[in-house]
Amino acid sequence: MERIELLAPSGNLERLKIALLYGADAVYIGGQDYSLRANAKNFSIDDIREAVSFAHNLHKRVYVTVNIVFHDSNLAGLKEYMLTLDEIGVDAFIVSDVIVMQLMKELSIKAELHVSTQASSLNYEAVNFYKDLGATRVVLAREAHKSDILRIKEETGLELECFVHGAMCTSISGRCVLSNYATLRDSNRGGCAQVCRFVFDIEDSNQVFSMTPKDLNMVSVLEEMIKVGVNSFKVEGRMRSVYYIATVIYTYRRLIDRVLNHNIDSKYTDYSLKILNRCANRDSVEQFFNKIPSNKEQYFLGRDEESNKDFLGIVLDYNKDNNMVTLEQRNYFKTGDVVEFFGPNLEPTSFIIPDELYDEKENLIDVARHPKMIVRFKCPITLRKDDMMRVELKF
Repeated sequence: MERIELLAPSGNLERLKIALLYGADAVYIGGQDYSLRANAKNFSIDDIREAVSFAHNLHKRVYVTVNIVFHDSNLAGLKEYMLTLDEIGVDAFIVSDVIVMQLMKELSIKAELHVSTQASSLNYEAVNFYKDLGATRVVLAREAHKSDILRIKEETGLELECFVHGAMCTSISGRCVLSNYATLRDSNRGGCAQVCRFVFDIEDSNQVFSMTPKDLNMVSVLEEMIKVGVNSFKVEGRMRSVYYIATVIYTYRRLIDRVLNHNIDSKYTDYSLKILNRCANRDSVEQFFNKIPSNKEQYFLGRDEESNKDFLGIVLDYNKDNNMVTLEQRNYFKTGDVVEFFGPNLEPTSFIIPDELYDEKENLIDVARHPKMIVRFKCPITLRKDDMMRVELKF
């Protein structure tokens, strides 16, 4: 069986480190230019250097997106940028424009060429075209059916990457002009205003209209995706929180490992789906893999998107001598609350917040109510830095 990779989004260094620690084999990031997530903080050259060093020390990989649709004005500085990334040692460029592919060959770039989902690849002839240009992997359009994936794999032999979780575009794999039309922000050059997420009033009616698809969730078909030739499972969400990234990567890591070890069952799959559905505020479905989506896979008449407050804190330090945990609070909790710790090396474990809860100045408190306040308390569970505390999730 070919290598199966779990690929995580990272909008900054903190999220990158969390993604890799929680089980991602690789991360994809955007620089401050030439990337489709202009509204994310994104990575400076120094950040990319640190990211590559951190990942490579864990024997993991970093891919950089250079996947905008290039206008002439965007080409200034591109060669220098690509050479700098290659000198840093990034493992792959994710690109959509042929000019970048040609430059990779012209500049003798050592990094791999991965074709972005922006290229909307859905057939083997297109994939072979990119193969001839030096591509080693193609990120297929989100609209790919399993029969498309199987045929492309058989006819090309290239590594194939598919999205398994996260937001969907209304327009085919990001080729949208709604944002340009409504706000003059170019979605194909990083400025998407997500007009498809707007809720519109229907004239002379009490109803509203929405055109947004439900999110993608491929938990139930992971084994089938492997069988048809998918090599990399990609999670969307460079602008998502550290808790979202940790939870989604942690869950998919264990699902993939169980599938590969033939140790998966419906009980564990159901549990995983419930965990994933708790950390997002939109419904999620399979979308295109098995069929053309219907109205059941899309929101038409509005929706509720209430964010929960499950994420309670992240571990900054743990003293094994006295079992004292130092935690940065993220949501309100109090003494007596039943919570749950989980982490890269820790299965979800329940715990009751003790009466001896202290703030950063060692004052005894009964409630952690201030965002990002530092609290300390004793906990017999052996914790590590970057483990997380959440509301106990029982299903």
